Amino acid sequence: MMKSLKIGSLVVMALMLLFVRANAQTGAEKVKIGDTMPQFTLNSEVYGTVTPADLKGKVVLVSLFATWCGPCQKELAEVQSTLYPKYKDNESFRLLVIGREHTDAELTKYNTRKKFTFPLYPDPKREVFSLFADQSIPRAYLFNKEGKLIYTSIGYTPEEFQKLMDSIEEALKY
Repeated sequence: MMKSLKIGSLVVMALMLLFVRANAQTGAEKVKIGDTMPQFTLNSEVYGTVTPADLKGKVVLVSLFATWCGPCQKELAEVQSTLYPKYKDNESFRLLVIGREHTDAELTKYNTRKKFTFPLYPDPKREVFSLFADQSIPRAYLFNKEGKLIYTSIGYTPEEFQKLMDSIEEALKY
């Protein structure tokens, strides 16, 4: 009797763990491959206002980060050295790097310290971030010229960044 009670308790605990884990995973990703870009407004005193309507017909990379995030620092350094120089003058491409829970003033100070040359848009209340996900940064979302999500990543590795670069190149062909 005691043995079956222990087994039953273990089964219940395992099911609860699976349920919690499944909910965490489904709650984390709000935009999936093939989805249309969420409707949002980025307001920056430095770089102006951006909405999805301003991005029609462009390949758009939405990069979500925080200044305190180690993997974000690595990814943004790669954006500065590789991605931005390659695509900054391409009329068919737009880079939106969004600082989760950061103000314009914080991002300006950060940009000065890091010497990044690409724009950083504030998202002080996580309003834009929450349209894409509940947690985890850095995150990259690549939308094609029709505004459909074609690539996404969480975290940073050199291999993943290369896949992103390849995906941008491929999307710009069409």
